[in-house]
Amino acid sequence: MESSQATATMPEQPKAAAQMTGAAAVLQCLLEEGVDTIFGYPGGAIMPIYDALYDYKDRLRHILPPSRARCSTRRRGLRRATRKIGVAMATSGPGAMNLVTGLADALLDSTPIVCITGQVFFTCWAPMRFRKPT
Repeated sequence: MESSQATATMPEQPKAAAQMTGAAAVLQCLLEEGVDTIFGYPGGAIMPIYDALYDYKDRLRHILPPSRARCSTRRRGLRRATRKIGVAMATSGPGAMNLVTGLADALLDSTPIVCITGQVFFTCWAPMRFRKPT
């Protein structure tokens, strides 16, 4: 059997499965739930999602409110006007704290809301032992 015939009858090797980042997985889940608009304010800890959002710009619309505090309150207007679930994104720390007013408002109004915040990478260090100076 010639080598050209052997390679022609050999089955193709499966291609490596495309890997999805966590940020892309979050955006894909939002799309599968019917979300088309996100209110968000970018910051350091949420930047991986904002980087991935560029690839979804034809399917997800991002609206940048004038302040972080308005991210979660603007989604209320979207919910009342369109009956779609509002999504608010902010970075960790003060960004997450600014979503609390909108969360409390959503709780009192029984309005569904999804808030996504970034998280600072944390590494647990082993305790250091210090010696007394000699």
